[in-house]
Amino acid sequence: MHFDTFIPAFLIFAVVGLVLPVLLATIADAQRTSPEEAEPAPQSLYDRLGGEAAVNAAVDIFYRKVLADPFVTPFFEGVDMAKQAAKQKAFLTLAFGGPNRYTGKDMREGHRHLVKRGLNDAHFDHILVHLRSTLAELGVPDPLIQEAAAIAESTRNDVLDR
Repeated sequence: MHFDTFIPAFLIFAVVGLVLPVLLATIADAQRTSPEEAEPAPQSLYDRLGGEAAVNAAVDIFYRKVLADPFVTPFFEGVDMAKQAAKQKAFLTLAFGGPNRYTGKDMREGHRHLVKRGLNDAHFDHILVHLRSTLAELGVPDPLIQEAAAIAESTRNDVLDR
């Protein structure tokens, strides 16, 4: 190899083989952020409401209100309310972004027999009112109540089997 071809070949080798990897590694390091610098993941509604204790308290108050409402009480006749409350706690935990412990039926299948007994939008609206008033009674801020109500509202068509 002649000296006049060796110098350009050496420079190309030096840039591509030695300088370029260091430059790319420096750029990659600059783009990485440490865990402390990274933006924290948004908390779920479940966490913002207060987690398990809050959901448990909400379900207990919610069913007290529901069972005092003669418009919806007939749908709960003969229901084991302890089991119902446990299922509701697991479902709301899941729906609000908490750990998945729900093992019940899907909304459509779980409510189909109630639709055959007349469950309709008016009943669903009553349930939403009870959910909202329960959360308000617990001092939940209005934006979180709206978020919870929107999640409940998203189940309307399945609950009413349409």
